[in-house]
Amino acid sequence: MLAALFSVQRRSTTTRRHSPSLLLLRILCSSAAAAANTTAAALPHSLSSNLRAKYFFKPPPSLHPQIPNRNPNSRTPNDHSKPTNPTNTKRTKKPPYRPPSSLETGKKAVHSDLPFDFSYSYTEYNPEVKPIGLREPKYSPFGPGRLDREWTGVCAPAVDLKVRSVDSVEEDPKLEQKRKRLRDNVQGTPLTNAERKILADKCQKHKTKKQINLGRDGLTHNMLNDIHNHWKHEEAVRVKCMGVCTVDMKNVCTQLEDKTFGKIIHRHGGFLVLYRGRNYNPKKRPKIPLMLWKPHEPIYPRLIKTTIEGLSIEETKEMRKRGLAVPPLTKLARNGYYGSLVAMVQDAFITEELVRVDCQGLDKSDHKKIGVKLRDLVPCILVTFEKEQIVVWRGKNYQAREDHDGLFALAERESFDNLQDNSSWGA
Repeated sequence: MLAALFSVQRRSTTTRRHSPSLLLLRILCSSAAAAANTTAAALPHSLSSNLRAKYFFKPPPSLHPQIPNRNPNSRTPNDHSKPTNPTNTKRTKKPPYRPPSSLETGKKAVHSDLPFDFSYSYTEYNPEVKPIGLREPKYSPFGPGRLDREWTGVCAPAVDLKVRSVDSVEEDPKLEQKRKRLRDNVQGTPLTNAERKILADKCQKHKTKKQINLGRDGLTHNMLNDIHNHWKHEEAVRVKCMGVCTVDMKNVCTQLEDKTFGKIIHRHGGFLVLYRGRNYNPKKRPKIPLMLWKPHEPIYPRLIKTTIEGLSIEETKEMRKRGLAVPPLTKLARNGYYGSLVAMVQDAFITEELVRVDCQGLDKSDHKKIGVKLRDLVPCILVTFEKEQIVVWRGKNYQAREDHDGLFALAERESFDNLQDNSSWGA
């Protein structure tokens, strides 16, 4: 019926668009469409259309009012969620994320053939002085299981502790012979004077900015790796020494040559030029395991005691008051060069009984390190470290050293020319 009406409507519109019967046809079509809609609404949902089931939208539970005392296992017709287990209401939490650590690589412990004990600082560590205690457990600064040497709290000895006696202070002579043999093999033929001057000139400030800085801790273990990294590209490297380690420059030069198997070919104050050797091969450089953190310093005996040896308590107090009132011999700058301090104190002891060194601005630990070096090199007796001052006493039966004039005139600039042998510095 509807098709017939639509066909009639098309014919009428094509033949006579402005016919009077057009209104009648439109009225009949609208009434037929309304009757069809009412018929479709009266039919059941399954017979009318499947669009509602296909495109059904489930609203979130926040839009529905919550039904009290609802059984968690009961399901509504429109509920497509899985039933919950009443016995296991809590959800298991995942373990927290742990980033990968370099300490848990599962690799084997590193083995190093270097014939010396590993310590944090080689210039500030004296194996002859034994600590009286440790500030922390014996945690190896190389990391757990990363080095095949046992950490004693002070160093990692090259010789097994079970083989070496605990009370022995002297180093195994075999290690010293091995170091000398390795150094001779690396150095080869000694340099000529012309070659020394060329290499020293290449390492000057106006030629290159590459250098190794030795600070308050002196020559540390990880600096050995830095020196070998410089030697990979250059034959010689400039080393700048600052702070506490410059009090004993001879020890600094000796430790540099002993631990790196290099050769010092030039010195100007705190500046050194370290040569790698003729037979040095960067591909065959020694294996140097790195320290991951700085270990705590052990506990050593007190430097300043209640009474000075040979004096009473009243005499000790009086000497400390006089020492703080004495004019200062010199004032030490922070990260300065103290190479002539020992010679100055020795010359001052010729006429003065007490010597005061002004250390204002320096760290408290630096005062003690400098005082220990003065006590061993001058030698002298430590009186006090109060008010950022170092006061030393020459002692009752003081005798000037025979070579004190030579120490005061110690050459601050050395080119190491006309050396006949390849012996160590200061030998």
